[in-house]
Amino acid sequence: MGLWARFKRVFFASTGAALDRIENPELVLQQTIRDMRDRVPELNNSVAQVMATERLMIKKVENLEREVVDLDSKIKASVKMGRDDIATAYIGQLQQAQLELDRTGPQLEQASLSSKQALKARDNYVLNMKRRTAEAMQLISAAKQAKLQEQLAQTMETFNIGDDASTFNEMREKIDRRVAAAEAKLQLGTSSVDSQMQDIEREAMDIQLQDKLLEYKQQMGLLGAGTPPASKQIGAAADSKTEDVLDPMIVNDSDSNRSN
Repeated sequence: MGLWARFKRVFFASTGAALDRIENPELVLQQTIRDMRDRVPELNNSVAQVMATERLMIKKVENLEREVVDLDSKIKASVKMGRDDIATAYIGQLQQAQLELDRTGPQLEQASLSSKQALKARDNYVLNMKRRTAEAMQLISAAKQAKLQEQLAQTMETFNIGDDASTFNEMREKIDRRVAAAEAKLQLGTSSVDSQMQDIEREAMDIQLQDKLLEYKQQMGLLGAGTPPASKQIGAAADSKTEDVLDPMIVNDSDSNRSN
């Protein structure tokens, strides 16, 4: 093998490999579909021309047939009038029209056959185009799915390598530390003296509300006449307990004074 042949082989091989790498099957299929659809108008124009030729031949045959009938009538009329010269002229025209009609008949048959074949070819092309388009759409969908799977595979490889796993672990530890610190601060805040005082104030407020409720019930006659509000009962019990404690102390003090 010569040097030039080897160079061409290497060049084509390198070019083909580069094209394979940059060639996108999805884009190629989409362009193929567009090309097939762009050919349909051209094919329709060609079929229309063939069908137009058939229509012209039909019109020509109809005109020749009418001309033959008309010339035949004129020939008969000329004979009846004794004008053989005119009849002879009409006979010449009739023969010419008949010859033209005989030639046009096969041409019309050929034009009709060509029109049917062209129309059938157009229909076959459209049917084939639809089938190819459906197949191309399936291939495009498969290409998109393959691309997505490739991206997922690359993502999973990244997770397996651990490049992002360390980042997630580090961020998780930072967040856990922040959550723990916030919980500790919240616990300290709830156990402080201010928090306890707030609980006492809320309890006192509840007692006042209950006293007010009992007063309304007593005014409305829903409670006994001698039943004091709960808070007052609690206060009275507390006073009695205080008196019970103070009485022995007063007695002891008076006894010690008498002895002196």
